[in-house]
Amino acid sequence: MKSIQKRFEINFEKVSEKNFELNFENTKKDILNMHSEEIAKELPNEPSYRSKQIYEWLHKKLVTSFEDMSNLPKSLIQNLNDNFYISAPTVLNRLISEDGTVKFLFDFGSGVVVETVLMTSNYGYSICVSSQVGCKMGCTFCASHIGGWEKNLSSSQILAQVYHAQRDLEARLGKENKIGNLVLMGIGEPLDNYDNVLKFIRMLSDEYGQNLSQRSITLSTCGLVDKIYKLADEGLAITLAISLHAPDDDTRKKTMPIAKVHSMESLFKAANYYFEKTGRRISYEYAMIAGINDSELQAKTLGTKLSGNSVHFNLIPLNPVTEAHLQKAPDANIRGFAKTLEKFGIEVTVRRNQGTDINAACGQLRRTRNETGNNRARGVSNGYKILRS
Repeated sequence: MKSIQKRFEINFEKVSEKNFELNFENTKKDILNMHSEEIAKELPNEPSYRSKQIYEWLHKKLVTSFEDMSNLPKSLIQNLNDNFYISAPTVLNRLISEDGTVKFLFDFGSGVVVETVLMTSNYGYSICVSSQVGCKMGCTFCASHIGGWEKNLSSSQILAQVYHAQRDLEARLGKENKIGNLVLMGIGEPLDNYDNVLKFIRMLSDEYGQNLSQRSITLSTCGLVDKIYKLADEGLAITLAISLHAPDDDTRKKTMPIAKVHSMESLFKAANYYFEKTGRRISYEYAMIAGINDSELQAKTLGTKLSGNSVHFNLIPLNPVTEAHLQKAPDANIRGFAKTLEKFGIEVTVRRNQGTDINAACGQLRRTRNETGNNRARGVSNGYKILRS
C-alpha cells in the first residue's frame, strides 16, 4: 500500500502554480473564435442550420450567454455550456474624453489586458483595436512597446473588443448608433500576429456577422515587408497604412528599429505591389517630431520619392509619451510640410488628435502593471524578434 501511495505522490513545491493551475474554463473551447463551419464540425449531431444560428447570435446579435440564444433547444444550450465558452472581457476601466472618445481597459484573464479606443466624428464611429499584448517593434515615439511583449491576441479577443464597444455604444446612445470604421492601430504590430488578425478581419466582415465592409477597415504596420506581400495576395479590400515617420533610412533608424531590417526602398516596392494587387491606395502615417523629421528639405525628399504614386499622407502631431523625451513639431512646420508634399501632387491630411486627455491618442496606448504585479496591459505584440535601438 505504501508503494502505491508513493507512486501517486506529488511534490507540490516543485510544481509551479502556473503549470498546475486547475482552470476548468480552459478545458472548454472558445466558440467566439470559430467560423460557422468550425462550429458545425464541433456539433456533428446537430442539424447543419444550427451552427449558422449560433454564429449569428454570437457575431450579429452579440450575445454573451448561451441562455440568450432563444431559438435553440435546451439540450443544445446545455451542450454549449458544458463544452464551450464565449470570450468576453472584464472592463477594468472606462474613460471618456472631453471630445467624446472612449477608452476601455479590457481584462481577458491570465494576464491578457489591453486597451481599446472608440472615437466619434462627423462621419460616425470608429474603433481602434489592439492585436497583441505588448509590442516588439520598439518605436521610440510609441508607448506600446514599453514593458515588452507578452503574447498575441486570438481572433476572438480582437473581436470581443469591437463587440463590447458596440454594446456599450448602443446602451449609452441607442441601438441606431453603429461602429462604421475600424483601425488596427492599437497595441501591437498586426502583421506580427498575421493568422489571428486575418481571421478577425474575415469574421468581422462576414455577412452573417457584423458585415463591416472591408473598405472600412485599415490595418497599420511599421513595415514587415514579407507580410505585406503576403497580405496583398489574400484577396482582401482593406486599406494598408504604413507607419513611415521618416524621409530616409538613416532618419528612420533613429526612431524605428524595423528600419534596420527593411529599407525604405524595399518597403515602397512592397507597398506598390499591394496597390497593384488590390487597387487600394496606400496610406502613410507620419508622426511629426520636432528636429527629427519635420524640415522642408525632408518633405521635399519624401515628395521626390513618392510623387506619381497613389498614396495618401496622414501627418500626425506627435502625442506626448513621457518616456520618449520627444517633442511635437511646431504647427508652422507641420503646415509647411503638408504644403510641400501637396506641391508634389500628394494628398495630405493633418490628423485631428482625439482622446489626448485620457492618453487614448495615437502612440499613447501601452502595457503597464499595477503595484501588485498583475498585468494591466494597454498594448500588444508577436513573432519577430524584439527590436531595440
